Amino acid sequence: MFSMCFPKKIWRMSSFCASFLLWVLVLSLLAEVSLSAAQAQSQDQPSQGQSSQTQPNQQNPNQQEAPPEAGGPNSDTGPYAIPKKGEEAPPPPPPERPKRIEGMPDYSIHVDVPVVTVPVLVTTKNGQFIPNLKKENFRLYEDGTQQTIHDFKIEEAPITVVLLVEFANTGWYQLLYEALNASYAFTSTLKKDDWVAIVSYDMKPDMLVDFTQDKSAIRAALNGLRIPSFSETWEFEALYDTLDRLDRVEGHKYVILVSTGIDTGLKLTLDQILKKVKSTHDITIYPMSIGWQLREYCETHGCTGYSHGMASLHMGTIDYLQADNEMQTFAKLTGGRFYQPRFTGDMVDAFRDIGEDIRHQYTIIYHPTNTKLDGTYRKLKVDVVAENGGPLTIKDQKGKEVKFQVSAREGYTAKHTVD
Repeated sequence: MFSMCFPKKIWRMSSFCASFLLWVLVLSLLAEVSLSAAQAQSQDQPSQGQSSQTQPNQQNPNQQEAPPEAGGPNSDTGPYAIPKKGEEAPPPPPPERPKRIEGMPDYSIHVDVPVVTVPVLVTTKNGQFIPNLKKENFRLYEDGTQQTIHDFKIEEAPITVVLLVEFANTGWYQLLYEALNASYAFTSTLKKDDWVAIVSYDMKPDMLVDFTQDKSAIRAALNGLRIPSFSETWEFEALYDTLDRLDRVEGHKYVILVSTGIDTGLKLTLDQILKKVKSTHDITIYPMSIGWQLREYCETHGCTGYSHGMASLHMGTIDYLQADNEMQTFAKLTGGRFYQPRFTGDMVDAFRDIGEDIRHQYTIIYHPTNTKLDGTYRKLKVDVVAENGGPLTIKDQKGKEVKFQVSAREGYTAKHTVD
């Protein structure tokens, strides 16, 4: 019985072992197949975090090589082209410095050559402008030394002018009436490109309108002259203030002074205002005297001492003569002309002459031989001669010889080294 059981037991064990080995073999084959599929899938798809480009060990047959001027990265379809910046021109080479000479210092020299401009007016005795003169007709002297004229011109150009009007409470309506009529007459001669400022004065200057080209603004300012405040007429202070303001304005300027010439101020003396007038540059003064009818009436009726209000108490005829002389001096020092209209109607003609004068002046420009910047006063003299240097003869339309006069400033003050 024992022998019968043993073989049967061995058969069972061998059958179990065979089944176990068969399952092991099947599992091995399944594992190998899964591993092969995983490797194939990893080759077809990129791994996580890797770009969509082909791996370096595999070349895309459609991929193009990036030319060196492309400048961008590659892709599956080719390189990305990046536009180039404009090529900048190479910087210019630095200038060659001159060779240094032994014994010569290394520095530059700057010379400031002064320039003087002299407006000149040539008219007949009746005030008519004489045209068609040339550069060769003028001789210019500075302190007695003839100067070389570098530039010479004549043109009708816009003007820059200040109308300085005396407007005080003198007690005589005639003076106010003449001052206003003179101002309106001047306005009628203006042109569209002229720059004009209006300043009135009694005890102090009052700017009615600053530089403008609007005639309506000028008339509106003159219409405001109705009730003067003071009877004092501080002419020197008003003129000094006007000249001081004009020093900061470029170009040539003109001051038309409509005044009786009487100064009752206490701050400035005649010497001080004359010094200021002499030191001005590019300013011409045209004084116009008013109040002649009143003066003549008072001279015959004995009221001269009250012809200028309370400020002119005990004033005599000599004071008015001195006032005329002062205004004439202002005109001579700056190259202007002094006008004395006796009647209101004469003012229109006077302003017309002034308008012709300041728009048709000869301008002489020269470099003085005396180049010192010492602040001294230099006297000027202008002569008008024939082109050959002889006397100049001027005839009218009828062939009659006409006398003429030359108006130019008497001198100028040279700049100082501290200016």
